[in-house]
Amino acid sequence: MNDVAVRGVTTAGELAEVARVLGQAGIGLEGGGMWEGVARYLVEDGDRAQAVLADAGYVNVEVRPVVVAELDADVPGALGHLMAEFAGRGDALVAQYSDHRNRKVLVMGGCSAGTMGPR
Repeated sequence: MNDVAVRGVTTAGELAEVARVLGQAGIGLEGGGMWEGVARYLVEDGDRAQAVLADAGYVNVEVRPVVVAELDADVPGALGHLMAEFAGRGDALVAQYSDHRNRKVLVMGGCSAGTMGPR
């Protein structure tokens, strides 16, 4: 799984266009959202998403592998415990959001992608 970040998205219309471009290419959005001018979405094939967006004229697109972590959202402090594991390794956190299966998606610098089991 990959995080696709499209910079410079500031209106609902611009976000609609990004979603339309990806949707028409058959690229599903598995989680994500938009914050402060950056639309971030979890996709299966980041390279394909980036190519489709580039063909549509988007130049400020970044693709990063992610860590997908199971997290019991009903347990207070669960996110803090998970982040403490990464903090101990010194990895930079670029972004964090949830996917459609309520797992945490961690976009991190200096960390290998993968899936982590329940804590």
